[in-house]
Amino acid sequence: MKELEEKIEQGRLLPVSGVSREYDDPDLPPRPRKRTFIFLLLVTCLVLVGLAFLLWWVPYVGLGNIHPSLPVILGIAFGCLVLFGLGGALTLVLTIVRGKNLFFNRRIRGVVIRVLFPLLVGVGRCFGISKDEIRRSFVAINNKLVLAEAKKVRPEEILILLPHCLQHHDCTVRITGNVENCKECGKCRIKDLVELSRKYHVPAAVATGGTLARRIVVEKRPKVIVGVACERDLTSGIQDSYPIPVFGVFNKRPFGPCYDTDVTLELVEKGIKIFLD
Repeated sequence: MKELEEKIEQGRLLPVSGVSREYDDPDLPPRPRKRTFIFLLLVTCLVLVGLAFLLWWVPYVGLGNIHPSLPVILGIAFGCLVLFGLGGALTLVLTIVRGKNLFFNRRIRGVVIRVLFPLLVGVGRCFGISKDEIRRSFVAINNKLVLAEAKKVRPEEILILLPHCLQHHDCTVRITGNVENCKECGKCRIKDLVELSRKYHVPAAVATGGTLARRIVVEKRPKVIVGVACERDLTSGIQDSYPIPVFGVFNKRPFGPCYDTDVTLELVEKGIKIFLD
């Protein structure tokens, strides 16, 4: 089970004896590295500590003239804020490393999605880390936190959300309104994903962009989303769907982005099975 979670949490397969090495597939994005996220998190904590010290030290002289106790009071206040931030960061790292739900995991996921990710993007730029690499790391961390929550739900409460670029470019069938319209010609992965949806009685939908994806989520009201997309769309989808947990699977792009993309079906299926009651 641990090996399965390691495969699933990163949205791709790990090298295993007897199994093809998905990391050698040139169509897949580079392997997401959780250490990128953790490194940026630690650097951000150090920056916050430095800022807190400066904010306390700069007015030190002036505050002392007002009242001798004010510098001490301000130092204690900033110290509590720093300890709170470091405690939250430590809890997050332990949750990532252990893969277990530690103390308000849903709230931690919210902090990661709404606060830390935009902050870490800025810090990553200072170190020359690309936005896509940070996004891949963010999705891997999000998957880890989602797996730590791992609530079991009914099939109809799971939503398989797919990008329109999985459909073959020559296909004239409209599947964005209803994925069951697929003629199952086998030219693209949609046929297999529709069969997977039927097999587990899990709803599936295709979105052409973020606006339609948000509308689908509002209409379907799922408790868990298994989303397939590129780094950018997965990241924005995870942020837009919170607090609904989104388990992200990276698509494969043999012809470049947004054109006849593909996905490892096994990963989508295993992602569904993890959350099925």
